[in-house]
Amino acid sequence: MSIARERIDRLTVLAQEAVRADNPERARQYVRRARRISERNRLPLPREFVRFTCDRCDLYLIPGKTARVRLQDGHVVVTCDCGEHARYPYE
Repeated sequence: MSIARERIDRLTVLAQEAVRADNPERARQYVRRARRISERNRLPLPREFVRFTCDRCDLYLIPGKTARVRLQDGHVVVTCDCGEHARYPYE
């Protein structure tokens, strides 16, 4: 595993812990830094990271705390506190 991948994984854990500790600005910094490392090293972000971060405000999403999750006709709708929607299919 590359150093960049390990750093992205560690920043994901830190962002999750920051949100749970009611420090969303710190979580946003971790998410932005992980995205930057991914871009710089031309690595795809892990699926967990993509699904649990808001594209608009860079907040790490925790269902029930910073995001609302609903099921609708074959897809999951995740709504961030900022109002951004993300839809993911399921079967």
